[in-house]
Amino acid sequence: MNRMRGWALAAACAMLAAPGLSAAQGNIEAGRAKAYTCLGCHGVEGYRNAYPSFRVPRLGGQHSEYLVSALQAYANGDRQHPTMQALAETLSEQDMQDIAAYFEAAGRGGAQ
Repeated sequence: MNRMRGWALAAACAMLAAPGLSAAQGNIEAGRAKAYTCLGCHGVEGYRNAYPSFRVPRLGGQHSEYLVSALQAYANGDRQHPTMQALAETLSEQDMQDIAAYFEAAGRGGAQ
């Protein structure tokens, strides 16, 4: 019986330690449609913003948790970029999850 409790405790700890297992997952197909606007800048190889001048990062393959966190930060004003703030403010939590799932899958070859 103690052995069984030990396994149950180990399994519970593993689930808590693994990020994203209990988090809501985005829908890749829904994200593909929602990411259309994002691809105008983030889908262009080597694209640079005119002012202030910086390279626009590619999002394909980025971890979905990071992308959701970044979108939330733009939406609440913690990250500063007028265009990204304006776009992120229009997204629901599910929209952010879906877009993030699409871009993560795109980097793995799972979204075309």
